[in-house]
Amino acid sequence: MHKILYALIFGVILGVSVPSHSAEGSDYAYFGFEPDIITNYIGTGKKLGFIRITMEIMVKSPDDVAIIEHHAPLLRAAVVEVLGEQSESKIKSIAGKLEIRNLCLDTINKLLKEETGQELAVSLLFTKYIYH
Repeated sequence: MHKILYALIFGVILGVSVPSHSAEGSDYAYFGFEPDIITNYIGTGKKLGFIRITMEIMVKSPDDVAIIEHHAPLLRAAVVEVLGEQSESKIKSIAGKLEIRNLCLDTINKLLKEETGQELAVSLLFTKYIYH
């Protein structure tokens, strides 16, 4: 139990790293997906695993939040697909969590580029990351 708790705390610390920017001109905003994203992942053997995340997208401007909100169903579906394709070992490891975070960010920006012509997401934060 303690190992899982320590892994979650350490993972949250690593997962919320935000690029440093100067205070001038930084008017960042966040969009949080509601409700939490819950899906299954590839388990070992006949075991079925699930993951539950709360996710926030950091954008450069408060004006971009409305665009993200408009495309939220598409972005949510893409994140569910990314999570569902991951192995149990990747879901449960700290390095795997970071890789999944980056993969989700890249997927979101790719979809936003196709839909809006812009990559609006600056960073992605997992504020809750629970697996079983």
